[in-house]
Amino acid sequence: MDKLAAMRVFVEIVERGSLSAAAAALDRAPPTIVRSLAQLESSLGVRLLHRTTRSMTLTAEGRAYHERCRRILADVAEADAALGAAQGPLAGAVRVTAPVLFGRRYVLGALTTVAAAHPALQVELLLLDRVVNLVEEGLDLGVRIGPLADAAMAVVPVGRMRRVTVASPACLARHGVPRTPEALAGRPAVLFRGLTSGSTWHFAGDGGGSQGVAVAAAFVCNQAEAAVEACAAGLGFGAFLAYQVEEAVLAGRLHIVLDRFEQPPLPVSLVLPTPRLLSPRVRCVLDALREHLRACSWLA
Repeated sequence: MDKLAAMRVFVEIVERGSLSAAAAALDRAPPTIVRSLAQLESSLGVRLLHRTTRSMTLTAEGRAYHERCRRILADVAEADAALGAAQGPLAGAVRVTAPVLFGRRYVLGALTTVAAAHPALQVELLLLDRVVNLVEEGLDLGVRIGPLADAAMAVVPVGRMRRVTVASPACLARHGVPRTPEALAGRPAVLFRGLTSGSTWHFAGDGGGSQGVAVAAAFVCNQAEAAVEACAAGLGFGAFLAYQVEEAVLAGRLHIVLDRFEQPPLPVSLVLPTPRLLSPRVRCVLDALREHLRACSWLA
């Protein structure tokens, strides 16, 4: 039995979620996959997976072995990649996903620079305002703003994103500059559904914790740029992530208020489907994005 090949089959089964999916990914017949897994379990003397006709779960031994297999395969892949990188130019496809507005403003430039420097690379940017499964979508790298739910992903922190409250000069002239969150109660507000699902905004309390304030929805939108423009037009106060209003704030079209009551900033991360399994082309894009994003201010 080729132990390294069997490890690769086992990892594919776990990360694809089924024997048939692993067989398709490896372009092998399902009985071959079943046989490889059985041989691996026999050689180890333990069961790695509990399998029924409806489900498949890792045993405790399987979870520990899966992590070790990933590390071993990653080391092999990095060794092969380093040799390949020394022998020729970067080539192949790299697929990246990011939020729509953030991607246009802060990711696109870095990717076009990389693509221009490496003509044999095929860089694809998928802009979506929803969280996608990198493995299922066949993506190499993602930009995430906020807490990460999938502990299996490799995470590269690149910064922190402020959550800010803003208003136009005309809005502040009409309603005054709020000194406390309570001053927003009942005030007209522009609601961006991508950030808040209701009309209660949350702020950091003076003594710690969080406090909620109910605002009056004057305008509601599910698209960040349109909501920011409505806010700049004076329709009401707005709650946004800092990057969404950065241009309008720097231009004086919006002003940040209640900054001392801001909730803790959200993490900004680059995420990869699996740790350390990086080809030279993915490593190149990762390094370029990391350097570029860490240099951004987002009104810090």
